[in-house]
Amino acid sequence: MDFSINIPEELEQLRMKVRRFVENELEPRANQIEDSGQIPNELFRIAASYGLTGLGIPEEIGGHGGELLSTVIYIEEVSKACPSFATAAMVQHLFMIPVMMFGTESQKTKYLPSLTSGEKFAAHAATEQAAGSDLAGIQTQARREGDGWLINGKKYFITLADKADYFIILARTSEPEVQEQRWRGLTMFVVEKTAHGLKIGRQIKIIGMRGANPYELILDNVWVPDDSVLGTVGDGFKIAMNTYNYGRLYVSAQAVGIAQSALENCILYTSRREAFGQPLISFQSIQFSIVDLLKSIVTARLMTYWAAKLLESGKEAGIIAASLAKLYATEVAEEAALKAIELHGGTGVTINGRVEKYLRDSQVAKIYEGTPATLRLTVIRQLLKQMR
Repeated sequence: MDFSINIPEELEQLRMKVRRFVENELEPRANQIEDSGQIPNELFRIAASYGLTGLGIPEEIGGHGGELLSTVIYIEEVSKACPSFATAAMVQHLFMIPVMMFGTESQKTKYLPSLTSGEKFAAHAATEQAAGSDLAGIQTQARREGDGWLINGKKYFITLADKADYFIILARTSEPEVQEQRWRGLTMFVVEKTAHGLKIGRQIKIIGMRGANPYELILDNVWVPDDSVLGTVGDGFKIAMNTYNYGRLYVSAQAVGIAQSALENCILYTSRREAFGQPLISFQSIQFSIVDLLKSIVTARLMTYWAAKLLESGKEAGIIAASLAKLYATEVAEEAALKAIELHGGTGVTINGRVEKYLRDSQVAKIYEGTPATLRLTVIRQLLKQMR
């Protein structure tokens, strides 16, 4: 594992551009998004005008180029103001990454440019009520019908399904020969929202990430042609696992942003709030709490950037790094949120104070793209694989 991390000047310039977008466009709308539970569509188009929605996607297929770390920095910075907007950005990438890496040239040119321009939206539909961490337990079926496939099933927790024009659907196309290979026989499809039989079900209300709302997705005899298959028939599980390594990296960056925002608010509040005739931050116990938080956040950020480097290099160590980064960074976000609530006192537990929002959002970040238990299993399996 190479632990060197280089942040070139152009990435710091990108960070400044993202901060301008956050200060000028996102922060003024953050409370509205939290209260309404909706992200205005125009905000995605504005982000596109800043050149932010196609980061990490090659220019020749409609993106803005840049290394993986550019997307990480983007997600980290917007998460300081509105983590749900970062979730929406991540969901777009969970569609674009597999299309970019495994799609045909026709699929790339058809779907990616309209997504990177902010004109269209996409969603990734793999999770089911009985198949979350256990992705091999997917029950959605796709069977041959003429020169295409007929898909039936119900997906659950599909973020931004209400906005999506395109979906990646993971379905079973054949049964595994042995129970130990349940992951075999899954296939990815690209399905457009206009497909007959595709319906958006009920919204699932969750405690955080308001605005990036999850929904049920119902597939009732949805027919798609052969050219809707993404990659090779039967290789859907492998494509999904590859995609989720990036998803975990993005959530890690999101968690770093949440923790950083909590820390900054702690410093600001304790500098202004007085007790016993002096600012709270003058008390040593509070000073030590802030320093300890900073220590953890810097560590989480370095782990996230390190994981981005390893993933982009194609090294197998990137799988371990992304899982460790997500596991640690989400724990740090939770720690920072709890400390922010404590240091803000009564303000910390008021809804309008927005401090409690850090905790709600951190809990969602801990769960999606791999629960803590799932991440630990991923790491130990990779370690044992390397040992063998």
